[in-house]
Amino acid sequence: MGHPVRPEAAARRFPGSPRSAGSARRFVGDALGGVAADLVDTAQLLVSELVTNAVLHARTDVDVGVSVCGGRVRVRVGDRRPGRGPVPHACPPYSGTGQGLALLADLASRYGVDVGDEHKTVWFELWSDGPPPPSPGWRTAVPPCRSGKTVTLVDVPRALYSASQQHRHALLRELTLAAAAGGPQVASPGDLTVAVDTNNVIGACMTAALEQPVPDPALCSVRLPLPGDAAGAVRTLRHVLDLAEDGAREERLLTLPVLPRGRAFQDWLFDQIAEQLAGGPATAWTVVPREPEVSASDLVPWDTGQVKAGRVPTIAADEGNRIIAANGPAADLLGWDPDDLVGRKLTTLIPEHLRQRHTAAFGSMLLTGRTRIVGRSVPLPALHRDGRVVPVRLYIQTQEMSDGRPVFVAQLAPRATTSIDAPMTPDRNRQAVVPEPDEARRQVPSGHGAGTGEGDGGMSTLDRLSLLADIGAELNNTMALDEGLQSVGRLLTRRLADWCVVDLLTGHTQVDRVCVVHRDPRGLRPAAYEGRLPPVSETSRGPLARALRGAGPLLLGGVPPPGQAESALDRDYLELFRKLGAGSAVVAPLRARRAIFGALTVTRTAGGRPFTEEDLSLVDDLVHSIALGVDNARLYQDTRNIAERLQLSLLPVLPDVENLQLAARYAASSTTAQVGGDWYDSFVVPSGGTAVVIGDVTGHNLDAAIAMSQLRSMLRGIAVDRQEPPGEVLHRLDLANHSLYREATATCIYGVVKGSPDGPWELRHSSAGHLPPLLTTREGDTRYFEEGAGLLLGMDTDVPRRTGCNLLPPHSTLLLYTDGLVERRDESLDDALDRLRRHAAALAREPLDTFCDELLIGLGADSADDIAVLAIRPAPPS
Repeated sequence: MGHPVRPEAAARRFPGSPRSAGSARRFVGDALGGVAADLVDTAQLLVSELVTNAVLHARTDVDVGVSVCGGRVRVRVGDRRPGRGPVPHACPPYSGTGQGLALLADLASRYGVDVGDEHKTVWFELWSDGPPPPSPGWRTAVPPCRSGKTVTLVDVPRALYSASQQHRHALLRELTLAAAAGGPQVASPGDLTVAVDTNNVIGACMTAALEQPVPDPALCSVRLPLPGDAAGAVRTLRHVLDLAEDGAREERLLTLPVLPRGRAFQDWLFDQIAEQLAGGPATAWTVVPREPEVSASDLVPWDTGQVKAGRVPTIAADEGNRIIAANGPAADLLGWDPDDLVGRKLTTLIPEHLRQRHTAAFGSMLLTGRTRIVGRSVPLPALHRDGRVVPVRLYIQTQEMSDGRPVFVAQLAPRATTSIDAPMTPDRNRQAVVPEPDEARRQVPSGHGAGTGEGDGGMSTLDRLSLLADIGAELNNTMALDEGLQSVGRLLTRRLADWCVVDLLTGHTQVDRVCVVHRDPRGLRPAAYEGRLPPVSETSRGPLARALRGAGPLLLGGVPPPGQAESALDRDYLELFRKLGAGSAVVAPLRARRAIFGALTVTRTAGGRPFTEEDLSLVDDLVHSIALGVDNARLYQDTRNIAERLQLSLLPVLPDVENLQLAARYAASSTTAQVGGDWYDSFVVPSGGTAVVIGDVTGHNLDAAIAMSQLRSMLRGIAVDRQEPPGEVLHRLDLANHSLYREATATCIYGVVKGSPDGPWELRHSSAGHLPPLLTTREGDTRYFEEGAGLLLGMDTDVPRRTGCNLLPPHSTLLLYTDGLVERRDESLDDALDRLRRHAAALAREPLDTFCDELLIGLGADSADDIAVLAIRPAPPS
């Protein structure tokens, strides 16, 4: 046993009830009269933890014994469930449950567990006179399984499992305590008992499995021994947890509901147990399809280094809504120093009119476990340090720190300028990729580099041509440079190398590492390798610097010698080789149109077949193909940027009209690399009315943007010069468009709002095939204005155009919008317009800026088309 057997000074049996924890505390306090106060306090704390554990997990009577010998205190807590041993959890300090055994290990001088045939006793000793001998400690006992089966859980992210385990334990503890206290019965006593027992078995088995050494400490596969008839018990556990989640959302339990990522992991865990117990195959967590809000691209625990090393503007916040990390690009975008942002509330970066709604939405997410914008690309305004608003697209992911706490990581893409160095859909391609069957057959065995065969570098002529063709196809299939390079990297690491690295020149001497891919991406953290590199200087003489000056392909037989690391860039490249474990490599320049704009490095790790001179011609062909694709993507992006800047330059400053509020928003598509012809406009006509315009030119390219600018200018001229009814103005615009630009078609609404400062206000409008304006009253009633509808511009100039006339009540909101706000695939237009009605009605009393921003947040996330909105609100003097 490791300790002498002493007669108990006092012993008592307590019932298996939560009240017994308090009774045991008082009993121990009374039994230790005359002992030093600090020992008594510690003993009372630890006995209450052990009795609570026995009540929750053993559910038998609890025996507590206390003895004192020479100033040393020994306490034992026994129950009659020897098969349910203590299972210590690595709980973080913030965790509200699961701390009992950790506390005992920290505070007790010695501790251990004795297990007999019919009982189990957990004991501890408190010494005040010198160091005690070593403790027996805990032994994680796996419950015995009759006719057991083994469930294999593939690619378990430890941080996410830790968070899930803590949450399950907290829910079941709350249910047990609430039931014992006579509170509302969420689950039946029988189901709750089965759920607690099943969760204990799973937890003990997982803890024992995770204690085994694994190659990757963050991501591993575990074998879980379970009873063969456990499927029914797992279903009961799942049912009870579902009921508990409902109780948590309704605030009937003192714990928060799980976030979507944790719920998805828990579903996968239970699905795997049930399916494999029924004879099904194992499915890895890394390949399970997920909803966007699960954000499961990173499988390793999050740390601040991921943010600081990233090229995409990124900010991370904790569950207290406080910024815990920000990188240089994000700070530059918003006018801050990165260190100045850390510690501030996230509302520092949110315009004042949205702060209250953000705080409410963030709190609602924590209280309900439901999110609106996580995992989606959302157009939002951010607040610059100087007070101006910066339009951005926000992409938020939830991840876990190493201790299981959630962190919210937000990537910001400026809506005014979309850089080719920022992914169009931030980091969605950073998830583990499992080869398709045809790819797996061609995959190079790990450690051997290229496959054996005839031709250059052991690759057959057919395989070589196939690789070149596939690389060209990958780059041609997407205009998002980061996505294309990641796809190319996966091809190269499947068929040629173990690692692939792409560095691009972003200025005369500035270098960015934009792509790092490994053969086995599970657990890879690209941000640890990617990011801005030291510049190419006159002293740079290493392989990368030489390639960026046009030399190569260069064959490297291993890590470059330290003598070649004369500059910061050379030293960085040398360090990269060491981190990658490179045994051999080839580095080659990326060259197109007589210009060098980057370099490709492919490496094979030590122990495999090294690269040889025969591989150089193949790599040279590869870089020519990659360089052409990169150059095409850059040219395409330049064209897009020109079109977007043209589009944004034409968005007007809205007029200042007495007692008439106007607000407008524009957001480019979040899912395509295209720019559309959406526009809005407003100006005062000579007769005194306020013209309001919204339109959309057919097409998504520079031609559409140019046609939009021409239509906008013509409409302004005709409206100001003729001052005719809106139907006539659109008719003249159609005639001019047909005469000058026969190929252009577009939708458009032209209207004029008139009224005295005190009202009433009237809208006269005509529509050329555009979606109808939406009126939302202050009370939340909604109505679409169908009057004045007509054909698209560019269809038939002989068809007369009508003018509709409608009254605008005081404080109502008139909304003009383009189809990107409402139209979705696989949804009827009627359903889309009904959704817009509901959102607008819910925002009827919000300030006009909030009205517009919230519409874009609620309806514009992940929109595949451009969005333009123009809102008008009559506001008579109060």
